[in-house]
Amino acid sequence: MRVVITGAAGFLGSHLCDRFLADEHEVVGIDNLITGHQDNLAHLTGNARFRFIRHDVSTQVYVQGHVDGVLHFASPASPIDYLELPIQTLKVGSLGTHNALGLAKAKNARFFLASTSEVYGDPLEHPQRESYWGNVNPIGPRGVYDEAKRFGEAITMAYHRAHGLDTRIVRIFNTYGPRMRPRDGRVVSNFVVQALNGEPITVYGDGAQTRSFCYVDDEIEGIYSLFMRGDSMPTNIGNPEEYTVGQLATLVQELTATASPIEYRPLPEDDPKVRKPDISRARAMLGWEPKVPVREGLRRTIDYFKTLVGTARMSRPSTITPVGSRG
Repeated sequence: MRVVITGAAGFLGSHLCDRFLADEHEVVGIDNLITGHQDNLAHLTGNARFRFIRHDVSTQVYVQGHVDGVLHFASPASPIDYLELPIQTLKVGSLGTHNALGLAKAKNARFFLASTSEVYGDPLEHPQRESYWGNVNPIGPRGVYDEAKRFGEAITMAYHRAHGLDTRIVRIFNTYGPRMRPRDGRVVSNFVVQALNGEPITVYGDGAQTRSFCYVDDEIEGIYSLFMRGDSMPTNIGNPEEYTVGQLATLVQELTATASPIEYRPLPEDDPKVRKPDISRARAMLGWEPKVPVREGLRRTIDYFKTLVGTARMSRPSTITPVGSRG
């Protein structure tokens, strides 16, 4: 197969490129490098089956030659990113999704949308099933990401119904592992970087809010399986093992052997109180469930961040320099 992956230089996008290449498919990666990083693709330099295009998919997308699949992963995905880049987040979720769908339609290719558990908002149903419509504040600060993804799902289903396009939608729950950007605002990367640097570990709220953490290898395998043999309806891919944020902070303290104290700060607006996927659908349709325990996944993630200690990427807070996009 020959597939196009938008957001290819990002955390999940780069791992997805590797997964397709491992099965000897060809990959065209597209990224404007707003939040993605070329280091995530450096190991693919010289690979004849991989091509990288620097481009903002919020503008028209064109790829020469045949295409069998378009996987749309381009978007700021962590709170610090979409709060700093609200307009770009809305654009890539709307215009970007429309352009990626247009490419898939023109090429008669399968389309795959990377959606998110954020479509459930601050959920009133727990755990969250795909049939749950969500509890989202459309005008809150997080709404730019939540509603962009909800729109992405709606237009994907519209193309499926109106044009007969072969589509997939994955709702991704909290994922962690190597190639996360240090200090990107996600809880795992924040905690690990703070612990390794001997800084206070910042917990927002009282730490009782829950999340479900899926190691990146498991997440990518679920995504790959869904692309290959799933159906058109949204599918949760995540780890149903639930942790409080306080438990995660304590576990990171233990695994890093840090003396960093836990420091509590006010909870951000609309921060979900619980998050846990019901993966019955993925189990039944794909035979998929996560295999890497959180403790083991965290060890691997900590080892990755240790390789960055002392580097510019590790020592300073993330800065976002928009490339090829306008407010």
